[in-house]
Amino acid sequence: MKKIAIIGSTGSIGTQALEIVRENDDLEVVALAAGNNIELLEKQVREFRPRIVSIWNQDKARQLRMALSDVEVAVYSGMDGLIEVARCEESDILITAIVGMIGIRPTIEAIKAKKDIALANKETLVTAGHIIMKLARDMGVKILPVDSEHSAIFQCLNGENRNTISRLLITASGGPFRGYTRKQLQNVTLEDALNHPNWSMGKKITIDSATLVNKGLEVIEAKWLFGVEPDNIEVVVQPQSIIHSMVEFLDGAVMAQLGTPDMKLPIQYALYYPERKVLNAKKLDFTQMSGIIIDKPDRETFKGLDFAYSAIKTGGSMPTVFNAANEKAVELFLKGKIKFLEIYEIIEQCMSDHKLIDVPTLEEILETEQWVYESISKKYSNS
Repeated sequence: MKKIAIIGSTGSIGTQALEIVRENDDLEVVALAAGNNIELLEKQVREFRPRIVSIWNQDKARQLRMALSDVEVAVYSGMDGLIEVARCEESDILITAIVGMIGIRPTIEAIKAKKDIALANKETLVTAGHIIMKLARDMGVKILPVDSEHSAIFQCLNGENRNTISRLLITASGGPFRGYTRKQLQNVTLEDALNHPNWSMGKKITIDSATLVNKGLEVIEAKWLFGVEPDNIEVVVQPQSIIHSMVEFLDGAVMAQLGTPDMKLPIQYALYYPERKVLNAKKLDFTQMSGIIIDKPDRETFKGLDFAYSAIKTGGSMPTVFNAANEKAVELFLKGKIKFLEIYEIIEQCMSDHKLIDVPTLEEILETEQWVYESISKKYSNS
């Protein structure tokens, strides 16, 4: 019986992970944490009966305790609650499915408690990769990628010598605006940006896909996960989302992981690694494929990718600035405070204004995040 804890249980990855638990009697949920969806979290607690549960807001935690007074469960809140879930003594593996840099501290605490990490929180490695990967090595903890692209690379590298990697090829669908010009992007709406052609994801990651920032974050994450330099990581557009990513080796051989666009596959692969189990999902039908289109991303129009390469090559605290500026800009866009193209303007300005810290500590990473938020808030004070 594998015992799992989930941070971000009411989000897209968290709910799909729980669907996998429903279908497998050798998985048990022992701890759950959510943001603010108290109604869904209560239902999850009643169904899966974890020992520990946490919700971010303290008032909602009090409400949850009252609602679950007939259930034997400890209810926590805030960062302390996330850490309680992350360190849950009974768990074997932590799924980090929370969005944002808020996931860094609980991930560190879970690693210190020698929990394997099923990583679906990009920001953890993007901003603190130098801390996380060293700590995981020191503690003998596995970092198992849940993002479809990184899971694909991880699967392609299974049994291979990583010193023989020539390039990593990360695939992108191109998002809802593939082929658009900057002029066409000037007046796109929130509804347009959330209309992803292939994947069903949370709002923030869907906007990141539309800007190509998501691919930039994945490039940075891949650098830390697989020890490959940015110049050897390439993004290619594969609109059908059938190829999830590829690895080219020194001898010219290319391995690709293919499948239907379903996040349950990488989630389940991380939970059972190195084993594979039957997954109740649609299988790829090659007879229905008219062809696999591979193209280059339009990096002049969709600047998010170039910003990411610049950030990781600069290193230090710059990836934190890139990530935090994007988080705040997307938040403003989701609230209708800025237009789509202003997301790029905000990121570029923050990266230009930042005074670099070469090897930031965790505290300096979080201070940099706060500096970014304050810088953006000064300009958008009514937001």
